[in-house]
Amino acid sequence: MTLFPFLVISLSEEECLLNKKYTAHVSGDVLIAGTFPLKIMEIQRTLRKPGHIFGISLSGKDFIINYNCKRGNQTIIALTGPSGTISSECATLLDLYRFPQLNFGRFDPVLSDHRRFPAVYQVAPKDTALALAMVALMVHFSWNWVGLVISEEESGLRMLQQLREEMSKHRILNPAKYPEDYYLALIWIRSFKCTFSESSCVTWKNCPANASLEWLPRFLFEMDMLEESYNIYNAVYAVAHALHEMLIDQAEAQAVGNGRKHVYNPSQLHPFLKNIHFNNPAGDQVVLDEPKKPVAEYDIVNFWNFPEGLRQVVKTPQAICSESCGPGFRKSPQEGRPACCFDCIPCPEKEISNRTDMEQCVRCPDHQYANMEKTQCLLKSESFLDYQDPLGMALACSAVSLSTLTAAITGIFVKHHHTPIVKANNRALSYILLISLNCSFLCSLLAIGHPNTATCILQQTTFAVVFTVAVSSVLAKTLTVVLAFSAATSSWTRMRPWLVSGRPNFLIPLCTLIQLIVCGVWLGTSPPFLDTDAHSEHGHILILCNKGSASAFYCVLGFLGSLALASFTVAFLARNLPDTFNEAKFLTFSMLLFCSVWLTFLPVYHSTQGKTMVAVEVFSSLASSAGLLGCIFVPKCYIILFRPHRNSLPAIRGQTRSGRKKSSQ
Repeated sequence: MTLFPFLVISLSEEECLLNKKYTAHVSGDVLIAGTFPLKIMEIQRTLRKPGHIFGISLSGKDFIINYNCKRGNQTIIALTGPSGTISSECATLLDLYRFPQLNFGRFDPVLSDHRRFPAVYQVAPKDTALALAMVALMVHFSWNWVGLVISEEESGLRMLQQLREEMSKHRILNPAKYPEDYYLALIWIRSFKCTFSESSCVTWKNCPANASLEWLPRFLFEMDMLEESYNIYNAVYAVAHALHEMLIDQAEAQAVGNGRKHVYNPSQLHPFLKNIHFNNPAGDQVVLDEPKKPVAEYDIVNFWNFPEGLRQVVKTPQAICSESCGPGFRKSPQEGRPACCFDCIPCPEKEISNRTDMEQCVRCPDHQYANMEKTQCLLKSESFLDYQDPLGMALACSAVSLSTLTAAITGIFVKHHHTPIVKANNRALSYILLISLNCSFLCSLLAIGHPNTATCILQQTTFAVVFTVAVSSVLAKTLTVVLAFSAATSSWTRMRPWLVSGRPNFLIPLCTLIQLIVCGVWLGTSPPFLDTDAHSEHGHILILCNKGSASAFYCVLGFLGSLALASFTVAFLARNLPDTFNEAKFLTFSMLLFCSVWLTFLPVYHSTQGKTMVAVEVFSSLASSAGLLGCIFVPKCYIILFRPHRNSLPAIRGQTRSGRKKSSQ
């Protein structure tokens, strides 16, 4: 394997190891170089000719590894171990180029010094509490005479020092200090066929020279999965995850063209290695960044020996009352039972727990919300009735379409202002009503989009004033119809001055002035303002307009309701007037529709929240205005455009006579 492409000693073709049958080569874009303890290996530093750089090789007894004569691949990372000494030696040179290095041996505190080894990552979890765990087990079983077998290497000696310190605190004794230990002699005699000395039961004889525990068969030791093998497995997958994230980042930054391969810079891999955090198929966390690295967990196993040399390894059951509560849950003590007995209760809404065995869940801030697993708080997004939303777009298109239709109807009335049907319906009131309806359609757009203080104030005031003008215009038209019919009869000739003077038209400025006074008091005391609601909708902060004074808002609605009820009452009483004036029935139906919309609005408005509430308000405004437009003006436009023969003075006089006969009957 190539350690790194720019620090490799060149070899001749006949020296290339690829010709050997046991040499494996797999093509690809990148290589993960590894220093593995095959046979007897050592790191050699060789200095080439003057002016050349250092190279690194690993040598065995009968072959040289760590070379790859193919130049198509690029090495981006090195796996070193299992000894921390090997990793530190490699790091001395690799750190010069910020070349990433993953140690697959046991956790070594020396390699945790990132000032000395900034490019070294350790795959193994923090193994800093093993000595404490072993001594705790000795104390639990009241063992005070314990023999220890530890590998004679740096990590083993460090472990021995920690064990001695902890054992001394609990008055537990290492038999190595006591030559008369019987059990140590017994282990040696049974393992190497020695015999006891005649003079003492703690010494032996007839043992092989330089006997060592390394001579014993491997099956006597637990070898199901070596720790180093497991760490190598995790290391390779960690590199794969980091490469995947780096490729995605590069693909977003720039596209690769002409089918050329990526050119990798090993130093670019560091930020992605530090952010690696995933669970392997065994369910264990794999983290390379030391501050985030989990502490190692230990199992207690029991060796069961059977005849014929068979042996079974059994994991000791955990002596706990309740399983740990994972993230997203909190501990709830079980009443009347020991403290170690508890139930795991899911965190409530808007609360999380991001650690194991938390006593209480933590509430998320108002601008954040808990994810589905209740393990972290996420930032809430703003929510309002936007033009980009399907609902907001539909309402905006409806408002513009109705405004365009109103403008077209106004144009038709202006063009045919001299015709009897337009004159008979009081042209001035018709124009005022059309203009107010057009303004009401356009004012609905103020409620769509991101609100601000200005739009919040304009929404309410324009709504109040425009609808007051519209409803008072309908009331004035209804009174005009009644007065016109009364003036045409012999018994109501005294009503003619009211009709000629146009006194019903004065209702419009009078009602508008009253509504302006109410709005002025509203704005002067507690005006509408921009507000946020972080609780009504999960995962969103609602941006909305607060009405300010609820009393003032309902006063505005109450005044409008009174005008609408008065208009409906007068129109209903005048519904049987002759068709010449052709407005009584249409006015009755239009005001019935108007009142129905706003009576339905109140309960629906109070049962919704967020942008749905705003949509209900906009829809009610559009529906009520469209009802007035359709019921009052569309039938007249139909006659003007498609039945012009009915828009003549003789036709109107004929309708008048027939209408009077019907009313007299």
